[in-house]
Amino acid sequence: MSATPSLAPALATKRILVCVGSGGVGKTTTAATLALAAARAGRRTLVITIDPARRLANSLGLDRLGHEIRQVDPALVRAGAPRLGGELHAMMLDQKKAFDEVVATHAKDPAAVGRILGNPIYAQISGTLAGAHEYAAMAKLQELDATGAWDLIVIDTPPTAHALDFLDAPEKLTQAIDSPAIEWFRKLQGGSKSGWSVVGRTGSFILKRLSKFVGSQFLDDLGVFFTEFNDVLGGFRQRAAETVALLHQDKVGFVLVASPEPMAVQEALYFHQRLVAARMPFVGFVVNKVHAARPITQGKAELETLIAEAPPVAALGLSGTSIRMATEALVLAHADLEVLASADRMAIASLRAADPNAQLVLVPFQREDVHDVTRLIELGKFLIG
Repeated sequence: MSATPSLAPALATKRILVCVGSGGVGKTTTAATLALAAARAGRRTLVITIDPARRLANSLGLDRLGHEIRQVDPALVRAGAPRLGGELHAMMLDQKKAFDEVVATHAKDPAAVGRILGNPIYAQISGTLAGAHEYAAMAKLQELDATGAWDLIVIDTPPTAHALDFLDAPEKLTQAIDSPAIEWFRKLQGGSKSGWSVVGRTGSFILKRLSKFVGSQFLDDLGVFFTEFNDVLGGFRQRAAETVALLHQDKVGFVLVASPEPMAVQEALYFHQRLVAARMPFVGFVVNKVHAARPITQGKAELETLIAEAPPVAALGLSGTSIRMATEALVLAHADLEVLASADRMAIASLRAADPNAQLVLVPFQREDVHDVTRLIELGKFLIG
């Protein structure tokens, strides 16, 4: 690890940075900070959030974020920037719309797109199929990368439990659409858009029994859906394979965001193991909310002497006794902070031991919320130096 850990090299060389981590560790803020820093360094940058929180929009000076890409005010981005010409754009991914876009890309014609999106079976499946929304997010990321319009894309993923789905989504979706049950229904339908082309007496018997429970209209919708959707399945499989390949490319970098809290560190270590096992390009750790160690240089006896000799401050209406009491309270509060700082050092040491060669960037505990571009710029100094 370098003497001064920094994510500046990753900002300069990577095309995609994926920020992952558990909830409440400052992941969204970290993603916004990295994207802003890249834009201020002259890169055309896009930051994407999947977290529905509005903090990203507010911190970038936007009233809202949606599925459409919005540009952050260039005057805010470039004020005092080391390089001019960079741009920052942002969006909050609507995963349902993203999934619909994948369908539209691979359907045979616009009429088929309308029939699929309007089919009640599709409405259910697109919202509940394993990995569907996470797959849509990755597909959108791949689509945006393929345009070549961005020097850097920074994506802020959901909390860690969902981020694991984010990695597994292409495989899960492929398994779901290739499941024996779906294949059986496709064979029964037989490719006919006008109704079921039942194969054998067994299939006919099963369909009749099913219709008593779910209704014939449901089965008709199911038949039409599988006929239309069958045309896009090949595209889904191809996109899934391309997405997995994208995540393994050197132009991609994963940034694990954590706090020194034991649970957050454990989740970061687990996710790090997953990344290493999958041979995905890992950039480093960002640890937010770190309590800095500031040991008192005087010994205990010297402090007690200073407290005992504290003179009264008549102008403020403070007696020597009240000053001594206040000083003792401050010393005790400082001792509590030193305990927190010691615990943080132990947690950080476990991350360093997990991957000694990775960047390990520490961000001090911030007493004020990060709510605007100015604060993001200040925060960026800890991330990139």
